[in-house]
Amino acid sequence: MAKIKTSFFCQNCGAQSPKWLGKCPACGEWNTYVEEVIQKEESGKGNWKPAGSTNKKASTPKKIQEVNYEEMPRYVTGDAELDRVLGGGIVPGSLVLIGGEPGIGKSTLMLQIALTLTGKKILYVSGEESEAQIKMRADRMKTQNPDCYVLSETNTQHIFQQIEALKPDLLVIDSIQTLNSQYVESAAGSVSQVRECTAELMKFAKETGTPVFLIGHITKDGSIAGPKVLEHMVDTVLQFEGDRHMSYRILRTSKNRFGSTHELGIYEMRVEGLRPVANPSEILLTQREEVLNGVAIGAMMEGNRPLLIEIQSLVSPATYGTPQRSSTGHDAKRLNMLLAVLEKRGGMRLGQQDVFLNVAGGLRVDDPALDLAVCASLISSYEDTPVSEHICFAGEVGLGGEIRAVHRIENRIAEAEKLGFKKIIVSKYAVKGLDLGKYKIQVIPVSKLEEVYQKIF
Repeated sequence: MAKIKTSFFCQNCGAQSPKWLGKCPACGEWNTYVEEVIQKEESGKGNWKPAGSTNKKASTPKKIQEVNYEEMPRYVTGDAELDRVLGGGIVPGSLVLIGGEPGIGKSTLMLQIALTLTGKKILYVSGEESEAQIKMRADRMKTQNPDCYVLSETNTQHIFQQIEALKPDLLVIDSIQTLNSQYVESAAGSVSQVRECTAELMKFAKETGTPVFLIGHITKDGSIAGPKVLEHMVDTVLQFEGDRHMSYRILRTSKNRFGSTHELGIYEMRVEGLRPVANPSEILLTQREEVLNGVAIGAMMEGNRPLLIEIQSLVSPATYGTPQRSSTGHDAKRLNMLLAVLEKRGGMRLGQQDVFLNVAGGLRVDDPALDLAVCASLISSYEDTPVSEHICFAGEVGLGGEIRAVHRIENRIAEAEKLGFKKIIVSKYAVKGLDLGKYKIQVIPVSKLEEVYQKIF
């Protein structure tokens, strides 16, 4: 009887060690090594082999000028938000990983794509739900696709047998943590199983040109569960975010070999499925019956898409001695920097004030162009004077109190004009060479924070 081979794997980063270690030398985490049974494949035995495949000769190096390739057309899903996030559609042979919290809508999104992508043969493999459960969700969506097939299976070898018989144009796996391969003797969801199953699916995708979508679980700190090598193996990593108690969901891309990593898609969760939101600025702006203090509108960019979002702040005297600094959806360090600029350059005494900052709509923002809106919101709350609801802001604030230019100012101005704003305050260095006469909105150029204070109050 052959001796069982075991090894120790870090459950956080996937590092391998022949013996147990208290602290992982790769990621520095403690007590993450778990012993798993491993079994090496026999030489020449592969997990996925297309029909009629034979042993190929080893590749030889070529000059880069001699390499020929054809631009393959993308699959347009009809979902404008997903197509934008993917860079224009689904690339044949790509491996896409979608992560998100439980109940956020990952399975709903993938089943909706499978039902709306007509003209393509799609196989939806679920290791978490039965075929009847998938049919119940599909009935709620009220969308029919005669070429959509469902399979409830977790063994990768059985899945590949069905793939060989069906030959689908698109494969969806829900989820990668539930699959197991017979070539690795460890529990499903372990580091070695996730890595092996992903490697088999990647080999299938690249050799057949079939796009594969993998749904992945996330850990309690928000990162995708499994080894970090999982994110390195796939072509695209998407994050599906949002509050389960709210109706809006945000689809972000953190890695994309075929497009930009700064795109963002917004959906609204309904009973019949996810509805793409074509104009997210309208839902990110609160419809208020009266003008409130501490509220300012900022123009930001997410990839090629301009968004107008609402910045809310509350400045009040500290009652417990040490002032609090809290921000939701905004970088706390950048908030502290802007507070220091307002105190040093603007003469505002914020040292004994509690400051709370919130980005409405549940977004996380990192665009420096929102600095001006944050400062206007803080000044409004501190002075107890509202900012006009017809004014928006787009500008970066420097340490000297100067207003710096931001990129794509034309897109921001056009978005503000489309939503009915009457004025937009920008840096005077951003409008050089710009024809302001073609806009119906009034563009107000400023160079320092003092000018902003005079313009809005």
